[in-house]
Amino acid sequence: MRCFWPFLGTSLSGAPQDPINLLFAGQSDPRAIRAALLMLDGNRTAFGFPNAFPFNCTWQDAIGDVEIAYATGAGWLGAAVQLACGGYGPLRFHLRLADAGAWTLANGHFELLIPGTTEHQVLSWELAEQLVMVDLLRTGLLDPSLPLFPTDQINPAPFRDIPAVIYNGLPLELRGAIGGPLGDVTDAVPIGTDGHAMVLNVAGQGDGKSDVARQDFVIAFNQVIPKPFCASGSFDYLYVQGPVRLRQQVVLTPAGQYVSQFHADGHLDITPVNPLTDPPTPIGNTYRALVVERHTGIITDDVTLTSSFQLRILIPPSAPFRGRLQVNLQVGPGGSIRSELSLSCN
Repeated sequence: MRCFWPFLGTSLSGAPQDPINLLFAGQSDPRAIRAALLMLDGNRTAFGFPNAFPFNCTWQDAIGDVEIAYATGAGWLGAAVQLACGGYGPLRFHLRLADAGAWTLANGHFELLIPGTTEHQVLSWELAEQLVMVDLLRTGLLDPSLPLFPTDQINPAPFRDIPAVIYNGLPLELRGAIGGPLGDVTDAVPIGTDGHAMVLNVAGQGDGKSDVARQDFVIAFNQVIPKPFCASGSFDYLYVQGPVRLRQQVVLTPAGQYVSQFHADGHLDITPVNPLTDPPTPIGNTYRALVVERHTGIITDDVTLTSSFQLRILIPPSAPFRGRLQVNLQVGPGGSIRSELSLSCN
């Protein structure tokens, strides 16, 4: 097996974002894994999961940030295929798949849509790993002689945290399901993991049928957040309000070519606030912001390509404490990669 970076990341900075907790061996093409999971129903009761939300979810194509992996011999890899068990919110299991040739590197996590935002908070690595493992067993495609086995520890345990303000809003049943404390907390809760990845030895392939899957919906942004760029200090917070439209189309052609395209567009009202008051109080005039995002994922028998474009403009960008952020990331065949970041602040 090739050596690989045991994480997915969002840039070339080397900062880990999500741990690799699933490895697909054998017939591990992400398109085949996608086809197999999309055909399953949500009944996992034979494996101990309750027949209740969110554990009776079904799989669909997912909207999510573009992340990249690295493997020796293959170079940089884009996680071109993203799947979700459940809708965009309030809770879902999220799976990213990066094709490394003979292996597919993957991360699965269970996450919460943060109310009033387009952002998700990871709640558990292990719960998602278990659900994906169960679902691959349900497909009947794993090698019966050695269907699955764990690696040695390859990731820190625990890894990342759940902020206390988010954790304390979780119902007790959900806190128990992710193995967290049942009572309210004052500090962030570590996201538990054993640091091992589960290897799934795939001996058959799902019957991928040509299809077109579309999503088109609006998220009403309505939240106080730290200023995401051009901040003047640690207490620079904004009240952000307005619609963000999310659109995605995923096409699998009769020839087996997979193409995913995502668009996000929003015009938001931005008000500087004092985060130390309850509720936060305005400390400046409201202005506007433009949000644009584009993702592309392509897999053919010969080529895998993943790209991301993000544009954030605080309008007018020339005003005091305003600015413009643009990020481009593209990972192409043979590990070729282009990464650009442009930031201007006033």
